[in-house]
Amino acid sequence: MKQTTILLSFLAFVACKPSPKKEQVEVPQPVEEVTNKTNYPENLTKVFEAHGGLELWKSMRTLSFVLPNPDAPETHTVDLWSRKDRVDTEKYSMGFDGEKAWLSDPDKNYKGDAAFYHNLMFYFYGMPFVLADEGIVYGHAEDLVFEGKHYPGIKISYNVGVGASSKDEYFIHYDPETHQMAWLGYTVTYRTGESSDNFRWIHYGDWQSLNGVLLPKAITWHNYEGRNILDARNTVTFDEAFLSNEPKPYSFYEKPEDGEFVEIKKS
Repeated sequence: MKQTTILLSFLAFVACKPSPKKEQVEVPQPVEEVTNKTNYPENLTKVFEAHGGLELWKSMRTLSFVLPNPDAPETHTVDLWSRKDRVDTEKYSMGFDGEKAWLSDPDKNYKGDAAFYHNLMFYFYGMPFVLADEGIVYGHAEDLVFEGKHYPGIKISYNVGVGASSKDEYFIHYDPETHQMAWLGYTVTYRTGESSDNFRWIHYGDWQSLNGVLLPKAITWHNYEGRNILDARNTVTFDEAFLSNEPKPYSFYEKPEDGEFVEIKKS
């Protein structure tokens, strides 16, 4: 989870095509070459299994979904092995070619931070499986209590230098009966470089099965006072979700000719 925190600026869609180039198709590699050898906590392994299993997730290659914004939707596409990605809208596109983030916005419509936003929603959507990424440190978390029900938890932190905000911390809490993920708590340290004890809380409870993998259909941010979770604040839905073991061609994630490489903006 290399660049995680919340920035909900939802923009418009219609897939902007990359500049015409000779198509190169990536040849899938054996799953074991991309499998993380980390010994996961037993309770986290049970969470993975409740969502279809880590082995099945790691056999998949391409994930896409649409954020159905009122004005116009965003189409997000990710290569799950390389983590190349792109977001297509009616007025602009952005993405990551494996080395650098880029933005294609000839009319200067995008006002956010493309280097930060291009993969943000993937990390919220890819729960709980993105918690198997390398560089993660697992710990114990006290139960989260909501409406009288206790949800056991796992603390997630990162080794120094991992991702854009290695001081970020997360708590994943799961249903003790089904082991399905129920809550995500996370800090926001983006741009500050300082640790934080202010946790946001997202409820995960609306799931959809894609080729046997259980992924969110919708997630809901809640108001909160510390670990005391209050009423729902806003919900984000994921439409037209697609999961496949087939990769996109190299050119799909490359910067278009009218695009430019971008870096994360400094505060």
